[in-house]
Amino acid sequence: MSPKVLIAGIGNVFLGDDGFGVETVRALSAHPLPDGVEVVDFGVRGVHLAYQLLDGYDALVLVDATARGGAPGTLYLIEPEAATATDAEAGAGAGAAGAAGAQAAGPGEGPVLDGHHMSPDTVLALLGALCAGTGATPPRRTLVLGCEPACVEEGIGLSAPVAAAVPEAVRTALDLLDLLDRPAPDEAGAPRPELRRTP
Repeated sequence: MSPKVLIAGIGNVFLGDDGFGVETVRALSAHPLPDGVEVVDFGVRGVHLAYQLLDGYDALVLVDATARGGAPGTLYLIEPEAATATDAEAGAGAGAAGAAGAQAAGPGEGPVLDGHHMSPDTVLALLGALCAGTGATPPRRTLVLGCEPACVEEGIGLSAPVAAAVPEAVRTALDLLDLLDRPAPDEAGAPRPELRRTP
């Protein structure tokens, strides 16, 4: 039986390359997909995404602009559960807006939410809080398919290197559907999958 998978494009199309996730899922939705796979453009509606995940998915793929210091257009495949503290401090797996939407909360408090800056980290923190409160089960596996942005200033449209990365990101997402049928990396220190390519 195929796993139930949600591929979610997130980002702000009014901030240049931050629209990478939205553009990628639009292109991906034109391809035939296996049963059980949903491709959805969430844009900046991270709260909506977190609530949809309560419906129960085996795997989640977040597609977003991800600033990690590579050349613009570089693709990354990250498993957030395995991220190191250094990655978290650098905003790894966060959208181009950075950690603006994932401010630290005090003890016993949930994540601080900003509907216009919902990074993957914030969505996952909110999902954790919702699952704890409702008894729902979070996705068994979560991956972030990110692209190094060139420009996240106000404006519509992707920069040339990020636009050129979209077809490769679509191919990577399709390949991930095979990967998600495999067991998650074990707790004995198996490395997280990471892909770094410059188109």
